Amino acid sequence: MVKKITVFVVLFLLIIFSVQAQDTTDLQKKISEYQAKLQQLKQQKGTLSAQIQYMDTQIYLTSLQINQTEQQIISTGKEIDQLGSRIEGLDQSLDYLSKQLIERIVIGYKKKPLSIFSLLFDNKNANDFLNQVKYLKAARDNNQKLLYTVQETKTNAEEQKKLREVKKTELNQLNNNLEQQKIDLSNQKITKQKILTDTQNDERTYQSLLAKAQAEYAAIQGIIAGAGTETQIREVKKGDVIASIISGPSCNSSGSHLHFIVQDGGTVKDPFGYLKSVDNVNDSGGDTWNPSGSWDWPISPTIEFHQGYGVTWFVQAYGWYNFHNGIDISGSSDNVYSVADGTLFRGSYSVGCVLSYVKLVHKDSNIATLYLHVYPQ
Repeated sequence: MVKKITVFVVLFLLIIFSVQAQDTTDLQKKISEYQAKLQQLKQQKGTLSAQIQYMDTQIYLTSLQINQTEQQIISTGKEIDQLGSRIEGLDQSLDYLSKQLIERIVIGYKKKPLSIFSLLFDNKNANDFLNQVKYLKAARDNNQKLLYTVQETKTNAEEQKKLREVKKTELNQLNNNLEQQKIDLSNQKITKQKILTDTQNDERTYQSLLAKAQAEYAAIQGIIAGAGTETQIREVKKGDVIASIISGPSCNSSGSHLHFIVQDGGTVKDPFGYLKSVDNVNDSGGDTWNPSGSWDWPISPTIEFHQGYGVTWFVQAYGWYNFHNGIDISGSSDNVYSVADGTLFRGSYSVGCVLSYVKLVHKDSNIATLYLHVYPQ
């Protein structure tokens, strides 16, 4: 009867694990399917309805990813618990085997070998001696086997402990991922509602917003390529006031901010690689704040961080352009400061409206910095 119950339990567990594995596979398959669908929709956007479909797909994909991460957290937690049980068992075995080994060593030490005199003149003692030699050899062999078992158990326990630490690190990362995914989901829902509010669900209004965003992106690309109209103004020192942020909308931008760009050898770089860490308020929707350089900021802290560099949260949420080539920021005042000594240029680029900027060519360097949506001073 016991055997039948044991077999039933094993089969039941196998069925459970099989179902869980299938659920995990199906979930990953669905995530891959919606990732591909999202990429297709990204290429097709051009109307408000397509934009909303894109956002709905993104929201659903993030929900699936949250589900996957939650499953991974449960699975990893179970692995950690199993490793803990194994480690506890190995520690108990190691303790028992170590005690056995010590006891055998003590017994062997207490055994006193017979003298050569007794061996030569006493047949009984000679026989005892031979038996003792055989015993000691057998004891030595057994002790060596026990020592090997102790060492093997110890090594196994150490490996299991290292694996448990790896799994704990994985679990911590999964929990961080889950927290970020939930933030992303919330922001995606807010963004969808915002675009519906901004457009009043009107196609013409949406087309106007899309055209402005894409025109500004094209203008910034033109400025980076050197197509702007530029006039040299003066030599400046680090920390000099070189411009002021335009208050309110400017050109195709909807609000006050500084678009700050770094070029090194003509190539656009992440400004965070040059700027030092300062107090900030991150309202980018999910972009990482990670300054690691030594430059002072071009505006006064506290920095309001609106959008980062690269494939930003806004880029992923709206899909209106593929890459953000600077950072969007504002500070405690409208003053804009030079981040280095160099030559200052006034510039502008026309995109149906005039996008004004200043450009600083750094002294004794291949670096240039661009400051957009500003009045030169």
